[in-house]
Amino acid sequence: MENVEKKVRSGERLSREDGLTLYASDDLARLGGLAHEVRTLKNGEAAHFAVRRRVEIPDASALDEAVGRATRGAAAGATELHLRFGAGLPWEECVRALRTLRAALPEAVALHAFTAAGVRRLAALAGTDESEILDELAAAGPASLLAEDAEESGDGDGPGAGWEDWARVHRLAHRKGLTTSCTLPYGHTEDVADRVDHLLRLRQLQDETGGFRILLPLRRPGARGATGAEVLATFAVARLLLDNVPHLAVDWALHGAQTAQLALQHGADEMAGQVVEDGQEPDGERDEAALTREDLVDLIRDAGLRPVERDARYGALRTYEGPDPERRESPQPMRV
Repeated sequence: MENVEKKVRSGERLSREDGLTLYASDDLARLGGLAHEVRTLKNGEAAHFAVRRRVEIPDASALDEAVGRATRGAAAGATELHLRFGAGLPWEECVRALRTLRAALPEAVALHAFTAAGVRRLAALAGTDESEILDELAAAGPASLLAEDAEESGDGDGPGAGWEDWARVHRLAHRKGLTTSCTLPYGHTEDVADRVDHLLRLRQLQDETGGFRILLPLRRPGARGATGAEVLATFAVARLLLDNVPHLAVDWALHGAQTAQLALQHGADEMAGQVVEDGQEPDGERDEAALTREDLVDLIRDAGLRPVERDARYGALRTYEGPDPERRESPQPMRV
């Protein structure tokens, strides 16, 4: 660990062996402290969040409803819309939906649609190529591919599985000017060497394209699972090893609010998840998998960091006051 710490502090890139050394450390406070140093150098004391909405378009008849939901969300401050199309929706209808939503929304609202696996499936079903699908998404900019969720990443795009197909789609997206998210599924059947190898493949692809804006570690439910210490170690190793991806996000809905706060002190600089006003979507429906802005701002402050609401390009829309200096020390890795 001493040699690894020296390399990190001198700006030297870590090797596979260094990644394994980090995972082998039984000193979580030391590991978290090192990752916190790096995240602070990259992002200061900021902990980002974005106001996003999920918009489901199961079939062509739901487009008008989806547009209404999207415009209400934008009016309530949403800057990102995550579009989910029905499995049987024809490609032509997906194009129509993208164009209709783009025309109905403010220019600053970003549309996120299609995972890499979804692009491959849609291209096969539509008899078109992946490039055409990505062209339509790029034309709806600002836009991005959706990140795979925990199940999809583990089944088709996890460590060692489907990598070439996944990388091909993202490489093509980056060439078209689309920035994307990448994921690190963990806590299922893989071992720590698999995770290190996956991070190094992401790092190599980022060296080539520069198109990844954020990494999301995704804990998968499974036979083995992951302990709390393993979760935090995974965030710390990801921050230290993946040195060329600017942001690291923790999904509070997936990991839990308390673990998400700890992850912010072990390398993460973003709280991901649904953010709504007064615990409701703009149409008045209750969303149990969402926090209000006030909730999220309080969580970030309690973690000792400064909340920053961002746009799709990581510009600051609103910077909130940081933690009360009378109540808290300056941001430090939490001792657990």
